[in-house]
Amino acid sequence: MHKIIFIIFFLSIIPTAFSQELDCSVTINGEKIQFADKRVFEEMRIAFEQFLNQQKWTSDVFEPHERIKCSMSVIIDKSPSIGRYSATVQIQSARPVFNSSYESILLNFADRDWEFEYIESQPMNFSENNFNTNLTSMLAFYAYIILGFDYDSFGDLAGTPYFQKALNIVNNSQQTNMPGWKSLESNRNRYWLIENLTNKRMEIIRKSMYTYHRKGLDIFYEDGDTARKEILTMLRNLHSIKRQYPTSILVISFMDAKNNELINIYSEGDIQLRRQAFNFLSEINPSKRGDYSKIIN
Repeated sequence: MHKIIFIIFFLSIIPTAFSQELDCSVTINGEKIQFADKRVFEEMRIAFEQFLNQQKWTSDVFEPHERIKCSMSVIIDKSPSIGRYSATVQIQSARPVFNSSYESILLNFADRDWEFEYIESQPMNFSENNFNTNLTSMLAFYAYIILGFDYDSFGDLAGTPYFQKALNIVNNSQQTNMPGWKSLESNRNRYWLIENLTNKRMEIIRKSMYTYHRKGLDIFYEDGDTARKEILTMLRNLHSIKRQYPTSILVISFMDAKNNELINIYSEGDIQLRRQAFNFLSEINPSKRGDYSKIIN
């Protein structure tokens, strides 16, 4: 009898104890590639989703409804040989806002340096401490980046362990000749994204992520102007970092994720806060000044 009870109890905790962290939707667009059989892209999509969603990336327990919603849109640009591909990829993730049905975009990053090999039915192996393939390294890198952003939005620098894991992947990938991993190739690649995220001089942006979301968005429906004051802290810090590091990919990535949200936040409320927000935003991202004018008009 006791044995039966134990088995029932053990089975009942399996879904929770081993629930994965990511709920990632992958799309693959292979229209540019003139293959006779397009099924490879559907198999690729399934393989990418399984890799991201079925692995356990942390030691924490996630309930099914707590899984992080994210997406990966892969546009295959060319296939120089069978099983080898070049692609542009858009990675997004979002987190729910307390007391609302709204989901706030945390990460919106375009990676134009995807080169990988994919063979149907071939196992996709990954090791934290070794470079296996460029494909699994890139997928795992973004799994940890997504986790880091999410954890930072709920706790002060809580994403640090996951950004360190992403940094590990970058370091292990220095041996490959594939693009996106090295400092001299571009200032908007994977190397510079994780460099900014682990750079102590830019830590204030990560600290502000917690302020923006927990002290700002999560109380917005209770006290809009207090929330706006807290969110203004993030803009002030971003403005400071932008002046010191004009090409910072972390600042660019944040603005790509938050532009429309910030316009909506500051389109109402105290006019003094709105003017400050407009001034900060216009200096951080001058190309969008026309859009930001909605804040004060």
